Amino acid sequence: MSYDPQVQPTAAPRLMRNGLGTAALILGIIGTVSGLIPLFFWLAGILGLTALVLGLVGNGRVKRGEANNKGVTLTGAILGLAALILSVVGAVITFTAVSDAVDEIDKAINDSAPQDPTAKEPAADPAATDQPAKDLADGDTSVYDDDLKVTVSDPKAYSPSEFAVGHTEGNKAYQVTVVIENGSKKDFDTVLVTLTGRAGEDGVEAEEIFDEKVGAGFEGTLKPGKKATATFAFDAPEDAKNLTVEVGPGLDYDASQWELKIG
Repeated sequence: MSYDPQVQPTAAPRLMRNGLGTAALILGIIGTVSGLIPLFFWLAGILGLTALVLGLVGNGRVKRGEANNKGVTLTGAILGLAALILSVVGAVITFTAVSDAVDEIDKAINDSAPQDPTAKEPAADPAATDQPAKDLADGDTSVYDDDLKVTVSDPKAYSPSEFAVGHTEGNKAYQVTVVIENGSKKDFDTVLVTLTGRAGEDGVEAEEIFDEKVGAGFEGTLKPGKKATATFAFDAPEDAKNLTVEVGPGLDYDASQWELKIG
């Protein structure tokens, strides 16, 4: 076979790496559907977190030109975030239902037990309270009547990654560290801990930011005497001077608010 110098070799087409975006979309769909059933909150949480991470990484491939399925990748990340939200809602519904059922059983047992006619009602402790501390600032600790302690740190400027969800261009981002110390005598479920933020004088909602460093929140059970720490970030308007962070430890606790100075 003779070689023709005028014939140039054709470059092989670049293979697109669209697998992560496709996987994120599939897991996001399954996770969102699972989240519609409160009992499957755990499955929705696992699939939602996986879909969100895969979607963010896949979006990075799109930006680098290694993949061309931007719509699929972003949809997968959004569905993953929706599945995480549904997971939290499902967990609250499920634990509430279980708690109510246990209370009803305990009430039925107590009602059926014989009563001592000579017993007197215990005197109320005027120092006891179900309310957390008021007017909390950065570094302050909210102490509940069972010795559960919640502390929110001083806010610091945060730089969201290029894969961040929840950050609007032109706004500023701030991170806070939340420490929970279980001073009670029973296990504390950190899954039910919720955080919300508001910024500025008008109390505009400060959207929580999710990326590779922040947004995972608390996980698992906290034994008595143990601490758990998690970092959160919020998106705030550029001219905001204050950030209100509200932490709800769970169904049996009132939420505490911290007024933090920013800007």
